[in-house]
Amino acid sequence: MRILADDPTADALLAAVPCYPAPPSGRSPGLDAVRASRAGHCLAIGRDGVFLIVRRPWLELDVPVTPPIAAYLPYGSVGEPRADLRCGLIPRALLEQIIDRFRAALPNEAAAFILWDEDDRRFLIDFPRVDEATPSRLIYRTPILPPNRHVVCDIHSHGHGRAFFSATDDADDAHATKIALVIGRLGCPDDPEFASRLCAGGMFLPLPRSPFEGDGNDA
Repeated sequence: MRILADDPTADALLAAVPCYPAPPSGRSPGLDAVRASRAGHCLAIGRDGVFLIVRRPWLELDVPVTPPIAAYLPYGSVGEPRADLRCGLIPRALLEQIIDRFRAALPNEAAAFILWDEDDRRFLIDFPRVDEATPSRLIYRTPILPPNRHVVCDIHSHGHGRAFFSATDDADDAHATKIALVIGRLGCPDDPEFASRLCAGGMFLPLPRSPFEGDGNDA
Protein backbone atom coordinates (compact mmCIF):
# COMPACT_ATOMS: atom_id res chain seq x y z
CA MET A 1 0.00 0.00 0.00
CA ARG A 2 1.32 3.42 -0.96
CA ILE A 3 1.87 5.79 1.99
CA LEU A 4 1.13 9.42 1.07
CA ALA A 5 1.91 11.01 4.47
CA ASP A 6 3.51 9.92 7.72
CA ASP A 7 0.52 11.16 9.73
CA PRO A 8 -2.27 8.52 9.59
CA THR A 9 -5.09 11.07 9.46
CA ALA A 10 -3.40 13.07 6.72
CA ASP A 11 -2.67 9.88 4.81
CA ALA A 12 -6.35 8.84 4.97
CA LEU A 13 -7.49 12.27 3.78
CA LEU A 14 -5.09 12.24 0.83
CA ALA A 15 -6.10 8.70 -0.09
CA ALA A 16 -9.78 9.70 -0.07
CA VAL A 17 -9.15 12.28 -2.81
CA PRO A 18 -6.42 10.76 -4.98
CA CYS A 19 -4.58 12.72 -7.67
CA TYR A 20 -3.70 11.01 -10.95
CA PRO A 21 -1.36 12.34 -13.65
CA ALA A 22 -2.69 11.90 -17.18
CA PRO A 23 -0.19 9.70 -19.04
CA PRO A 24 1.30 11.05 -22.29
CA SER A 25 0.30 7.78 -23.97
CA GLY A 26 -1.92 4.86 -23.05
CA ARG A 27 -4.43 5.05 -20.22
CA SER A 28 -4.43 5.61 -16.44
CA PRO A 29 -6.05 2.65 -14.61
CA GLY A 30 -6.72 4.79 -11.52
CA LEU A 31 -8.34 7.62 -13.46
CA ASP A 32 -10.35 5.18 -15.58
CA ALA A 33 -11.60 3.42 -12.43
CA VAL A 34 -12.93 6.69 -10.96
CA ARG A 35 -14.58 7.67 -14.23
CA ALA A 36 -16.30 4.29 -14.47
CA SER A 37 -17.34 4.19 -10.79
CA ARG A 38 -20.86 4.50 -9.39
CA ALA A 39 -19.66 7.12 -6.91
CA GLY A 40 -16.18 8.55 -6.55
CA HIS A 41 -14.00 11.56 -7.11
CA CYS A 42 -10.38 12.50 -7.70
CA LEU A 43 -8.12 15.17 -9.11
CA ALA A 44 -6.41 14.67 -12.46
CA ILE A 45 -3.43 16.70 -13.64
CA GLY A 46 -2.43 17.05 -17.26
CA ARG A 47 -1.02 19.51 -19.74
CA ASP A 48 -4.50 21.11 -19.84
CA GLY A 49 -4.50 21.81 -16.10
CA VAL A 50 -5.93 20.24 -12.95
CA PHE A 51 -9.42 18.74 -13.24
CA LEU A 52 -11.94 17.63 -10.65
CA ILE A 53 -13.50 14.31 -11.64
CA VAL A 54 -16.78 13.47 -9.87
CA ARG A 55 -19.04 10.49 -10.31
CA ARG A 56 -22.41 10.02 -8.64
CA PRO A 57 -25.20 7.61 -9.58
CA TRP A 58 -26.89 10.57 -11.31
CA LEU A 59 -23.89 12.66 -12.48
CA GLU A 60 -20.71 12.50 -14.57
CA LEU A 61 -18.59 15.61 -14.08
CA ASP A 62 -15.11 16.46 -15.39
CA VAL A 63 -14.35 20.14 -14.72
CA PRO A 64 -11.10 22.14 -14.79
CA VAL A 65 -10.13 23.81 -11.53
CA THR A 66 -7.01 25.53 -12.92
CA PRO A 67 -6.06 26.89 -16.34
CA PRO A 68 -3.46 24.99 -18.37
CA ILE A 69 -0.15 24.87 -16.50
CA ALA A 70 2.63 26.91 -18.12
CA ALA A 71 5.48 24.75 -16.78
CA TYR A 72 6.63 21.74 -18.76
CA LEU A 73 4.91 18.60 -17.51
CA PRO A 74 5.52 15.12 -18.91
CA TYR A 75 1.75 14.50 -18.90
CA GLY A 76 -0.95 14.04 -21.48
CA SER A 77 -4.39 15.63 -21.74
CA VAL A 78 -7.02 15.01 -19.07
CA GLY A 79 -9.72 15.37 -21.72
CA GLU A 80 -12.67 17.61 -22.48
CA PRO A 81 -14.82 19.11 -19.69
CA ARG A 82 -18.20 17.43 -19.28
CA ALA A 83 -21.29 17.63 -17.07
CA ASP A 84 -23.73 14.86 -17.98
CA LEU A 85 -26.79 13.57 -16.16
CA ARG A 86 -26.62 9.80 -15.85
CA CYS A 87 -30.24 9.93 -14.69
CA GLY A 88 -31.41 11.76 -17.81
CA LEU A 89 -33.39 14.97 -18.00
CA ILE A 90 -35.90 15.73 -15.24
CA PRO A 91 -39.55 15.79 -16.34
CA ARG A 92 -40.72 19.39 -16.66
CA ALA A 93 -44.00 18.43 -14.94
CA LEU A 94 -42.12 17.99 -11.64
CA LEU A 95 -40.81 21.55 -11.79
CA GLU A 96 -44.30 22.86 -12.58
CA GLN A 97 -45.66 20.96 -9.56
CA ILE A 98 -43.02 22.54 -7.35
CA ILE A 99 -43.74 26.04 -8.69
CA ASP A 100 -47.44 25.54 -7.94
CA ARG A 101 -46.55 24.52 -4.37
CA PHE A 102 -44.28 27.54 -3.98
CA ARG A 103 -46.99 29.91 -5.22
CA ALA A 104 -49.45 28.40 -2.76
CA ALA A 105 -46.97 29.21 0.04
CA LEU A 106 -46.78 32.92 -0.84
CA PRO A 107 -45.86 35.29 0.65
CA ASN A 108 -43.55 32.89 2.48
CA GLU A 109 -40.54 31.12 1.03
CA ALA A 110 -40.74 27.35 0.41
CA ALA A 111 -38.47 24.41 -0.50
CA ALA A 112 -38.42 21.13 -2.40
CA PHE A 113 -35.98 18.45 -3.44
CA ILE A 114 -35.96 16.40 -6.63
CA LEU A 115 -34.63 12.92 -5.93
CA TRP A 116 -33.37 10.16 -8.20
CA ASP A 117 -34.20 6.54 -7.37
CA GLU A 118 -31.46 4.57 -9.11
CA ASP A 119 -33.21 1.21 -8.56
CA ASP A 120 -36.53 2.27 -10.09
CA ARG A 121 -34.86 4.83 -12.38
CA ARG A 122 -37.42 7.49 -11.63
CA PHE A 123 -37.55 10.99 -10.22
CA LEU A 124 -39.46 11.93 -7.05
CA ILE A 125 -40.34 15.17 -5.29
CA ASP A 126 -39.61 15.53 -1.59
CA PHE A 127 -41.14 18.49 0.23
CA PRO A 128 -38.93 18.74 3.29
CA ARG A 129 -39.63 19.51 6.89
CA VAL A 130 -39.60 23.29 7.30
CA ASP A 131 -38.59 24.71 10.67
CA GLU A 132 -39.24 28.35 9.77
CA ALA A 133 -40.74 30.08 6.75
CA THR A 134 -41.32 33.81 6.33
CA PRO A 135 -41.26 36.14 3.29
CA SER A 136 -37.50 36.61 3.78
CA ARG A 137 -36.25 33.59 5.74
CA LEU A 138 -36.43 29.82 5.29
CA ILE A 139 -34.98 27.00 7.38
CA TYR A 140 -35.56 23.49 6.05
CA ARG A 141 -33.98 20.08 6.41
CA THR A 142 -32.25 17.92 3.82
CA PRO A 143 -33.99 14.53 3.69
CA ILE A 144 -32.31 11.43 5.09
CA LEU A 145 -32.42 8.97 2.20
CA PRO A 146 -31.86 5.25 1.68
CA PRO A 147 -28.75 4.28 -0.34
CA ASN A 148 -30.67 3.99 -3.62
CA ARG A 149 -32.07 7.55 -3.55
CA HIS A 150 -30.09 10.70 -4.19
CA VAL A 151 -30.67 14.45 -4.11
CA VAL A 152 -30.36 15.81 -7.64
CA CYS A 153 -31.94 19.26 -7.16
CA ASP A 154 -32.22 21.39 -4.03
CA ILE A 155 -34.81 24.08 -4.79
CA HIS A 156 -36.12 26.95 -2.70
CA SER A 157 -38.13 30.06 -3.42
CA HIS A 158 -37.70 33.73 -2.64
CA GLY A 159 -41.43 34.40 -2.76
CA HIS A 160 -42.06 37.77 -4.38
CA GLY A 161 -38.34 38.64 -4.34
CA ARG A 162 -35.58 38.20 -6.89
CA ALA A 163 -33.88 34.86 -7.47
CA PHE A 164 -30.29 34.85 -6.20
CA PHE A 165 -27.93 32.83 -4.03
CA SER A 166 -27.29 34.32 -0.60
CA ALA A 167 -24.25 33.94 1.64
CA THR A 168 -26.30 31.44 3.66
CA ASP A 169 -26.92 29.44 0.47
CA ASP A 170 -23.18 29.49 -0.28
CA ALA A 171 -22.37 28.09 3.15
CA ASP A 172 -25.08 25.41 2.88
CA ASP A 173 -24.01 24.33 -0.61
CA ALA A 174 -20.24 24.32 -0.10
CA HIS A 175 -19.95 20.64 0.80
CA ALA A 176 -22.67 19.19 -1.44
CA THR A 177 -22.86 17.69 -4.91
CA LYS A 178 -26.20 18.78 -6.36
CA ILE A 179 -28.02 21.16 -8.66
CA ALA A 180 -29.21 24.20 -6.70
CA LEU A 181 -32.11 26.33 -7.88
CA VAL A 182 -33.66 29.49 -6.49
CA ILE A 183 -37.03 30.60 -7.87
CA GLY A 184 -38.20 34.19 -7.42
CA ARG A 185 -40.84 36.64 -8.62
CA LEU A 186 -43.51 34.00 -8.05
CA GLY A 187 -46.28 36.55 -7.68
CA CYS A 188 -45.66 38.14 -11.09
CA PRO A 189 -48.01 37.38 -13.99
CA ASP A 190 -45.00 36.45 -16.16
CA ASP A 191 -42.85 33.36 -15.72
CA PRO A 192 -40.90 33.22 -12.45
CA GLU A 193 -37.22 34.12 -12.22
CA PHE A 194 -34.57 31.40 -11.82
CA ALA A 195 -31.01 31.28 -10.49
CA SER A 196 -29.20 27.97 -10.96
CA ARG A 197 -25.81 26.36 -10.38
CA LEU A 198 -24.11 23.01 -10.06
CA CYS A 199 -22.40 22.49 -6.68
CA ALA A 200 -19.41 20.15 -6.64
CA GLY A 201 -16.08 20.03 -4.83
CA GLY A 202 -16.76 23.31 -3.05
CA MET A 203 -17.25 25.06 -6.42
CA PHE A 204 -20.38 26.69 -7.81
CA LEU A 205 -20.51 26.03 -11.53
CA PRO A 206 -22.85 27.44 -14.17
CA LEU A 207 -25.17 24.83 -15.63
CA PRO A 208 -24.14 24.15 -19.24
CA ARG A 209 -27.78 23.43 -20.14
CA SER A 210 -31.15 22.95 -18.49
CA PRO A 211 -31.63 19.74 -16.48
CA PHE A 212 -35.35 19.78 -17.34
CA GLU A 213 -37.05 18.29 -20.38
CA GLY A 214 -38.26 20.79 -22.94
CA ASP A 215 -36.11 23.70 -21.72
CA GLY A 216 -33.43 23.71 -24.39
CA ASN A 217 -30.45 25.48 -22.82
CA ASP A 218 -32.43 28.02 -20.83
CA ALA A 219 -31.87 26.98 -17.18
